[in-house]
Amino acid sequence: MITITLAQTDDDLRGILALQQKNLVRHLPADVQANQGFVTLQYSLDQMQQMHAVAPSVVAKDGDQIVGYAITSAPETRAFIPELGSLFDQIYSLTYEGQLLSQYPYYVMGQVCVADTHRGQGIFDRLYEHHRAMYSHRYRMLITDISIRNTRSFRAHERVGFHPVHQFYEPGAGETWIVVVWDWQLPG
Repeated sequence: MITITLAQTDDDLRGILALQQKNLVRHLPADVQANQGFVTLQYSLDQMQQMHAVAPSVVAKDGDQIVGYAITSAPETRAFIPELGSLFDQIYSLTYEGQLLSQYPYYVMGQVCVADTHRGQGIFDRLYEHHRAMYSHRYRMLITDISIRNTRSFRAHERVGFHPVHQFYEPGAGETWIVVVWDWQLPG
């Protein structure tokens, strides 16, 4: 049985990192990237521990094994997660409903992934629903960016309730990103 919960231990964080390694874009052939999606950032255990201390991430477990995760990255994590700098820069420059995105209570999805053996079982949606249940009292919205090449991830985010607000090119990564927002005050 799959359980969805907050990460609680360093073993949970190590499980996230192990699943992340298997799904990093540089480790996957092009056909798998196109059909199954991919993750781009590689976090260290130290970074995961720092993010966890601010706000724990959500994990899916099959027994003791991490089979999915959705990494919580509150705004204050920008100081020790430079890899998310371009997304935070966008948040500080984009407007939403007449004001800067950064003026809303928000946090960032640092990364989401489901093990290939557990895809198609609704785990992705359950991870995000747990985020909403855990954090909607503190934040109005959840923001992330998705590689324009990662169409599977983009469709899954739209299904959950995210909508695109901007697109930008990041020269250092050689990627075009779509910034998406899940506004928990919108109906639906």
